[in-house]
Amino acid sequence: MSGQSRKHRVLVLCSGNSCRSQMAEGWIKHLLGDRWEVRSAGTRPAEAVHPLAVRAMAEAGVDISGGRPEQVDAYLDQRWDLVVTVCDAAKESCPVMPGAVEQIHVSFSDPAGAEGSDAARMAAFRAVRDDIRARLLPEIVRRG
Repeated sequence: MSGQSRKHRVLVLCSGNSCRSQMAEGWIKHLLGDRWEVRSAGTRPAEAVHPLAVRAMAEAGVDISGGRPEQVDAYLDQRWDLVVTVCDAAKESCPVMPGAVEQIHVSFSDPAGAEGSDAARMAAFRAVRDDIRARLLPEIVRRG
């Protein structure tokens, strides 16, 4: 590799690892995958990735259908250049990440809590998807 021996590593944490962190992982892989290796995990992982998160990301050309929520404990002993919490609950309950060079918090609302019609719920997922791309990706680019 010319000038760079390895990719930077980022871990994205959320409470359920079913919406926000999965969407963030998808964006990072899709747009920054040539420079960043990314994983996502949860402090209390859900059973599956939320289907509306999968749908919202697919609309943007990003496939997260193969994702599965994982427990943060699986990543505690690994080295991370950056650990990002994307929800307030994860920030509060995040374990100390001894292998993290830097930890940041960029909070996003939880689209899974959206109520109303299917269209209204889908709009909430689209808004969070777009917010993650607009606010989180520049933070990661600045660090890598």
